[in-house]
Amino acid sequence: MKKIFFIGFLFTQIIWAQEELKHEVFFKTDAYDVSDTEHSKLLLFLSEIESLDIEKISIYGFTDDRGSAEYNLVLSQNRANSIKAIFSNNEFDESIITNVDGKGKILLKLVKEEDVSKIRSLNRKVEIIVSPYFPPRPEVITKTKTASETLAGDIKIGDYILLENILFKTGYSYLLPESKKTLEEISKVLLQREDIYFTIQGHVCCTQNSRDAIDRKTKKRNLSFARAKYIYDYLAKKGINPRRMKYVGMRRKFPLGGEAKYDRRVEILVTYVNEVN
Repeated sequence: MKKIFFIGFLFTQIIWAQEELKHEVFFKTDAYDVSDTEHSKLLLFLSEIESLDIEKISIYGFTDDRGSAEYNLVLSQNRANSIKAIFSNNEFDESIITNVDGKGKILLKLVKEEDVSKIRSLNRKVEIIVSPYFPPRPEVITKTKTASETLAGDIKIGDYILLENILFKTGYSYLLPESKKTLEEISKVLLQREDIYFTIQGHVCCTQNSRDAIDRKTKKRNLSFARAKYIYDYLAKKGINPRRMKYVGMRRKFPLGGEAKYDRRVEILVTYVNEVN
């Protein structure tokens, strides 16, 4: 009997792990702009799913039963598009958003006459369905020379040094905890290499038309700039001469073409090397 219970429990856990995650965003009549309240709820949902290994995301827009079929199809599509834009602005990989469709109106189902207005308000929405991989795919790790090792070697003007393992939280300009040790090691090398002058370049992922992403903390569209400044401020506090450093936001001009998280990155461009006679 105990074995049967264990198998049943394990099966339940597997089914739960495979379940889709869903979220709904509600709109005012004839509108497709996301209200501040709904936007905050959506950002909270994004923070809950951003660490998942996601296979696909589907976004479906709907309207209430009023208006012509043609009008409702356009409005529902605009609502779906507005949600996709928020995903993009907050550094979610568009390649996993497989459906962005306007479904038109939802027919009114009357329960009570006085409930008509409330029912219609619940039909003016976008449904978001997130399907994670189960089990999560194994992460492929390739061994390359670290930034610290590169900086300690031969450096010339024009070299780019990718600060690997300097990973930022999605939508923010502060580092994930596991990145602090790497940055500490880089700062120690740069303190010794007083001959190197450099520009810190911040990058973001997944935005449309090479735009910058929105910094969720400040609500400004300058996240790549904020990330570069974060590293600049950190290195300055560690004693590196600010005259050796500059910082700039590169928006999404140079995606790496791999996993989205690696585009939330910072690189160092060597601008001058003081040759010792």
